[in-house]
Amino acid sequence: MKEILQDLSREELDALVSELGEKPFRAAQIYEGLMQGRRISELPVPYGMRSALLARFEDEPVHILEVFTSADGTRKYLFRLADGNVVEGVLMAYKYGNTQCVSTQVGCRMGCAFCASTLNGLVRNLTAGEILSQILVVNREQGGTRKQRAVTNVVLMGSGEPLDNYENTLRFLRNLTREGGICISARNVSLSTCGLVPQMYALADEGIPLNLTVSLHATDDAERRRIMPVAKAYSIAEILKACSYYFEKTGRRYIFEYSLIAGENCDEAHAARLAALLKGRPCHVNLIRLNAVKERALASADERQAYRFLGMLEKSGISATLRRQMGADIGGACGQLRASYLGAADGGQETKEER
Repeated sequence: MKEILQDLSREELDALVSELGEKPFRAAQIYEGLMQGRRISELPVPYGMRSALLARFEDEPVHILEVFTSADGTRKYLFRLADGNVVEGVLMAYKYGNTQCVSTQVGCRMGCAFCASTLNGLVRNLTAGEILSQILVVNREQGGTRKQRAVTNVVLMGSGEPLDNYENTLRFLRNLTREGGICISARNVSLSTCGLVPQMYALADEGIPLNLTVSLHATDDAERRRIMPVAKAYSIAEILKACSYYFEKTGRRYIFEYSLIAGENCDEAHAARLAALLKGRPCHVNLIRLNAVKERALASADERQAYRFLGMLEKSGISATLRRQMGADIGGACGQLRASYLGAADGGQETKEER
């Protein structure tokens, strides 16, 4: 696999153009083209320069392989990478704009019991440019440009744990929010983690004011360990301490995701314990009804249970919402589309033709 040109910062691109012996304005042409989602072979540069770039860099690091559209308008994308691996993403339309959920790894090693992303383990990390290219190709497909974006908000919540791919995720965030590029504000970016505490502290020190979202899904460590192996390494108390540090450093309130799992974590006692745990904290709780994953023996709470749980949190003074279910009819949950695609391929492996 060749290098990924979209990995480079604008300054690194300037240096590359100088190394190739080209005039500085060529860097601006290349950068503008990349931010519009163009392949290298489509860039408006001289043939010799384009050939030199293609000899070293992937022409199209991320290709839209398939698109599925839900009855509610949600679009699910299956992306093929240059090495034949596949990842997925989701584009959701809201009143305030279009939010794209992107993947940061091929697969995942976190092992959460409710997530399809972990079914085949971790294959590899995505580079910063591969993460960014998911947005660039969808923005282009939706008719957006660098200045008039069709993608206005980004969520790092597709396949993979962003903080388990820390350096690439950080480079992606800096390239995404850079002035002159696709330039999506950090305040319009949410990063979801299962709670890798050391990386949460490191992220707080980076000075990027994004929205930190932590997958909690339980009210005590014993329960959390049953569904989230990461809980064996980091306790809820340690996660809460890291969240407090994040707020102290960035001034941004943090968000807890809490999936309502039937028979596990959604009765009145759990609501009371969650409220007590979070009382007085500058946080918000995002309640989620599970999209069923056929390989997992977990079921979502019904609508009545979900709204009762929400009401108890609100009555206790906790800021909370129940996430609108989107894309359930097209495998909207993380990893479902990729798992289905791999399962349909030759014994769970991509064929040579698909590569």
